[in-house]
Amino acid sequence: MADIFLKRIYDPYDEMDGYRILIDRLWPRGISKESAKLDEWLKDVAPSSELRKWFCHKPELFEEFKLRYVEELRNDEEKVQGINHIFDLTSNGRVTLLYGAKDPIFNHAIVLLEELKRRL
Repeated sequence: MADIFLKRIYDPYDEMDGYRILIDRLWPRGISKESAKLDEWLKDVAPSSELRKWFCHKPELFEEFKLRYVEELRNDEEKVQGINHIFDLTSNGRVTLLYGAKDPIFNHAIVLLEELKRRL
């Protein structure tokens, strides 16, 4: 697989992160633009506002959220372009997708990474 990794934006910056992309629709609380050390903020690959609000990070809704989000990733032109952009960036080296969710298992970043792996 291309060098694509996940990391919470609240985790310490590391030069080994490579190209750092925030993949949340909303800016994470308590993080300054300077401390984020982002190369890019790619809002378009995040779940729609409606889906994000519906899910509300409830683990019991995750399976349905995953189905709905994958449908968005496959059918929304902006999200498709965002995914293609991520793949393009991997040709230059490691890419780290940053997310703000507290839960490391039940979040959109996991679903996005799975979809990226599936497309390889």
